[in-house]
Amino acid sequence: MDGKNITMHGVQALQWLPSYMVPFFTLSYPTTRPSEPDSFPTSNYYDIGLLDACFIIGCIAVMAILRDATRLGIMEPFARWYLSRKFARDVEAKCQQNGTSNGAVNGNANGHGLIEKPADSLRRKKREEKLITRSVLRFAEQGWSVIYYTCQWSYGLYIHINLPVYPFDPDNLWIGFPHTPLSGPLKFYYLTQLAFYMHQILILNAEARRKDHVQMMTHHVITIALIIASYNYNCTRIGCLIMVLMDWCDIFLPLAKMLKYIGFNTLCDATFTWFLLSWLVTRHILFMRVIWAAFMHTPYLRSETWAQDRTLYLSYDVWVAFIVLLVALQIIQMIWFWMICRVAWKVISGQGAEDTRSDDEDFPEEVDGATEIPIPQNSDLKRRR
Repeated sequence: MDGKNITMHGVQALQWLPSYMVPFFTLSYPTTRPSEPDSFPTSNYYDIGLLDACFIIGCIAVMAILRDATRLGIMEPFARWYLSRKFARDVEAKCQQNGTSNGAVNGNANGHGLIEKPADSLRRKKREEKLITRSVLRFAEQGWSVIYYTCQWSYGLYIHINLPVYPFDPDNLWIGFPHTPLSGPLKFYYLTQLAFYMHQILILNAEARRKDHVQMMTHHVITIALIIASYNYNCTRIGCLIMVLMDWCDIFLPLAKMLKYIGFNTLCDATFTWFLLSWLVTRHILFMRVIWAAFMHTPYLRSETWAQDRTLYLSYDVWVAFIVLLVALQIIQMIWFWMICRVAWKVISGQGAEDTRSDDEDFPEEVDGATEIPIPQNSDLKRRR
């Protein structure tokens, strides 16, 4: 990093930040703003380069801290407080329904008007604690996803509607191509999205393996490849639209899970239904339009003025690679949509929403010789056979 670059960074960086740390927390390669920019006319503009990797690393570190702070400081305490109170209320209500007093509950009543043996009471309490703990952990994990996708989708939509294109219309994304240099908000959005998916790969391999681990890994790898390629080949406007479409329904699946973990089953099913409709519209109807636009329009944009030494080169092979990756992403989403439809059938048939893509701990598990659901869904612990 030369002295000129450090100087330009120093204007934007905090005064106390060492110069070698600047690329990790500020955008690199500031450049002259175009004389007549078609978007974000008052923002700083940037080129792209290898130092952008430093900013990605910094974002991954910040995301890891924010995720743990959100989980441990907000979501887990709230979920444990709420579920503990819910279990206590449900046991008391069941005991009163069966004609036992509050004193009998404290005297080891089992909720059916009978006195429990000390060993049975201990097993029941351990089982309830295990169910609460598992639900608390899952609630907290999904809570971070809801917060992230809500914030990032909102920011991405802000970026998209400030571009000189019709909202969600892929046919106008190529006007004025290539779109260089990048405005600060768009570059920040792109690099934080790339950091998030890299962070997700780390989480995916660090936590309990999901049933669709292979599909999730493939999805994240393809997504990262598409983000990097579109960033390097100046296809950022179509990339922005795709990420906005993808992030929308990702808000509602973790939200539905959170509602399920704390026992709001009707609201969970309603949220899951909205998620299903959102997935169909954004990830299949609109996303297929984006693929079609990339397939039909991109070949006509290549011209002799695109020179590799100007970083504006988009060869036939690169174009084909883009289309192949987009189609592969759609195939994975079609597989997931089939799984989602199976869950929708369970909702329609009255069995309740349950994500078949989730890890094993989201499903019934043998606890003390009895199959228990991981989340209390009414006044007593239902048994599933």
